[in-house]
Amino acid sequence: MTSSTSLASQFFELAPVQRLERWLNAMPHPSVVVEITSTHVAAAHWSATGRHLESHAIEPLPPGAIMVSPVDTNVVQPDAVRSILRKVLSRVPAHNSPLALLIPDPVVRVFILPFDTLPRRADEALQLLRWRLKKSVPFDVDETAVSWMRQTGRHGALEIVTAVARQRIVKEYEDILQPLGATAGVVLSSTLGALPLLGDDGSTLLVRISGKTLTTVIVSGGNLCVYRSTEMSSEASALDPQSMLDEIFPAVAYFQDTWGSAPDRALLAGFSAREEVFRRALSAELKCPIATLAESDKAQELGASAKDLIHQDLDALVGWMLNGGS
Repeated sequence: MTSSTSLASQFFELAPVQRLERWLNAMPHPSVVVEITSTHVAAAHWSATGRHLESHAIEPLPPGAIMVSPVDTNVVQPDAVRSILRKVLSRVPAHNSPLALLIPDPVVRVFILPFDTLPRRADEALQLLRWRLKKSVPFDVDETAVSWMRQTGRHGALEIVTAVARQRIVKEYEDILQPLGATAGVVLSSTLGALPLLGDDGSTLLVRISGKTLTTVIVSGGNLCVYRSTEMSSEASALDPQSMLDEIFPAVAYFQDTWGSAPDRALLAGFSAREEVFRRALSAELKCPIATLAESDKAQELGASAKDLIHQDLDALVGWMLNGGS
């Protein structure tokens, strides 16, 4: 998603054989990436010529400083958030260059829309997309930041993957940066930033939790097939595994009905000390290998510093690097 300061949509035209992350590669790719969640602020600085981690930092946020919502005020305590961000950027300096800003998943709504055709002109495509989204988003579509890409669906049909957020909410996160001399060159949700860690082989189910937000993603052959984000009753430390299963089952069932097969593998992220509990619950229900995102084939190709960030549930910072952020 482009920064809302320009209020400009970008149109990313993809051939069917190209991978999903090419959508992300069409964006600018700052080497510094900052993630703001309901629980912490984190940042990483990747080398300009490779995948070397120059520096990173993470600081917890006071409870209630960020109240995640696609509609209402998110940055409830801006001074507290800015103070924490200042600490993080003192250890990961942005050098007055635009950075990549990753924000909570619920702020950025993601839709996979079937179309017979979509206009080639970006302004005409945007108008049509906003018309289609009018009944699907809980805010006025005319005050949104929108980004989209084309992909080919199961039977060769055109699909448009659309990311949409309320401009006012995105601006809250951008405004936190400005007094610190930092600006956002790219604004993206955390899970969208992490997608390249899933790789391209076969179909992969990702179950990722951040705070109370559980995001379920299924990718297959570079296509985004399922994306849903739900606010759960509690964080992973107190969440009933059955609640997680109840949330992901509709996504898996939809994928099976639409694509004619079950996911080849499932990956977990964000469950920290309770990873094994949720892995066992998922393994008992799905007939496929279950692993953590840190154990994925893509993660195993990375250096020790990048792997360490994934183990700290900072996978979105690493995914951004794989998008081209290094």
